[in-house]
Amino acid sequence: MKSDTENKYGKRIRLSPDEVDYILQRRAKTLDNINNNTALDIHLKERGIDKKDIVSVKHWQSGSGDYRFSIVTKENLELDEKQIFGQVNSFIANYSPDYPPIKRKIRERKTGHLLVVNPADIHIGKYANEKETKQAYNSEIAVERVIEGVRGLIQKSKGFDIDRVLFCIGNDVLHIDNVYSTTTKGTYQDTDGKWWEHYEIALALYVKCVEMLRKIAPVDVVHSMSNHDYQSGYHLAHTLKSWFRKAKDVFFDISVSHRKYYKYGTNLLGLEHGDGAKMANLPLLMAQENPKDWASTTHRYWYLHHVHHKVKHKWLDGKDYIGVTVEYMRSPSSSDSWHSRKGFTGAPLACEGFIHSKLTGQVARLTHYF
Repeated sequence: MKSDTENKYGKRIRLSPDEVDYILQRRAKTLDNINNNTALDIHLKERGIDKKDIVSVKHWQSGSGDYRFSIVTKENLELDEKQIFGQVNSFIANYSPDYPPIKRKIRERKTGHLLVVNPADIHIGKYANEKETKQAYNSEIAVERVIEGVRGLIQKSKGFDIDRVLFCIGNDVLHIDNVYSTTTKGTYQDTDGKWWEHYEIALALYVKCVEMLRKIAPVDVVHSMSNHDYQSGYHLAHTLKSWFRKAKDVFFDISVSHRKYYKYGTNLLGLEHGDGAKMANLPLLMAQENPKDWASTTHRYWYLHHVHHKVKHKWLDGKDYIGVTVEYMRSPSSSDSWHSRKGFTGAPLACEGFIHSKLTGQVARLTHYF
């Protein structure tokens, strides 16, 4: 029997059990029809999924007419996300490598340089087929490019007296955020493997990068929350911190805050993924959210991500006062099927870094192209 409740949108109608049964029967018939769909058969064959293992299928049609599927298998249901993350974190807690202190020259100096290493929007797990997108991309290519890129930035920085390294992590390091191969919001993505494989690959990659960077100088690791992997990226950052808990020269800022601030000498750097606050509001947000460091610095920068290409502006207050430079980072990630079809291609693929002087601000920009 139907019962009605009032809310601000009017009456909300509740269905009877018989009506629910009818809807479920209709959905079951729809699922049977989908299971006979050639597009689904092709989708399953490409991913090595047996129909017998399917628990449920969601399907929709894109604006271009392509069929999209979100599939839950028995294996997906058997994997408990919290349990897996708990096992990983437990493993890290029991096996956290010893990192002996690195003997560094003690130098009393007012000068010095910060090396910023910012491999943005890596998207581990993204799958792109060269036949379709003109450029192949997968987890293996992602790892190769980032390691090559970080090494390239280190090589390019050798002419500077580096006394600190800022390593920027997060920013869609993972392409998906759950067992359903979707982003945090729920958008289905083409991937080259399981979510937990991507997690392990990303962890190993970040460990390798930090190990390379700490040979130069103490490392500050700052994590930015992002739209593809809002939850799993956060877990990954904390796992990385656990891994380096015995390293006395590796420090972390991995809070859930959307905007992070980092002070080095007369420099104030703001870090954000780039899909949040409007670009034009960032200078005043920096001043409002971090007034103490704003007042004590003379060179201020925002480093953003998300769009995979360059968009650059500079704000001045109408006179020859201090400006705030806002800049988007390039990405080592190739375009996937959707971006290729929409024409969002052609941006240079790169890992980027910067050199900041304690006294004079950004003095060099480092780019390793692929």
